[in-house]
Amino acid sequence: LVPEFWFCTSLLVFVNGGKLPEAEVKITVLHKPFLCHRKSKYGDILLVHHEGYLSNGTKFHSSYTQGDKQPVWFTLGIKEVIKGWDKGLQGMCAGEKRRLIIPPALAYGKEGKGKIPPEATLTFNIEVIEIRNGPRSHESFQEMDLNDDWKLSKQEVKEYLKKEFERHGYPPNDTHHEQMVEDIFKKEDENEDGFISSREFTYKHDEL
Repeated sequence: LVPEFWFCTSLLVFVNGGKLPEAEVKITVLHKPFLCHRKSKYGDILLVHHEGYLSNGTKFHSSYTQGDKQPVWFTLGIKEVIKGWDKGLQGMCAGEKRRLIIPPALAYGKEGKGKIPPEATLTFNIEVIEIRNGPRSHESFQEMDLNDDWKLSKQEVKEYLKKEFERHGYPPNDTHHEQMVEDIFKKEDENEDGFISSREFTYKHDEL
């Protein structure tokens, strides 16, 4: 099982003694495949193509045409991407396309970023290419900890990823494995000692 972890519950903003929920993402399903073998949830690793637009229709990014023109990998629900993506890409099928309209509070806020101005509402068209298990559960920790020393080395995490890919019928990809390992250690190796301890690996559940 893939855990739903590091979930940040929505903050409440108190105004004039009342309380308003945090801004939400507007989701439109553009395409949904007839067959759906699994749905994305926090902790899953997603491969996505995406296009981003400002509210005036200006396209500020497209993975289809910019850079290496390849889809990108990221882990859902760990703040690796903007909050609007973490919220708006839950429950998706491989092959599904969605349009997300994301308010500034769930995007780049008051500061903006690069081509994105402050307080910008963003629209993303996102296609999920693949969904894979993330190596984040307590059971996964035990399975990865090959020498039973209660800490994970980068090699142990990489070996686990290779096994997971093979178990689900995907060929191993060293480049993607290295990228995933670096991301995992960046997020979890709090004391930067080159290992992930059982304490650093602790996760929280989001009951969906």
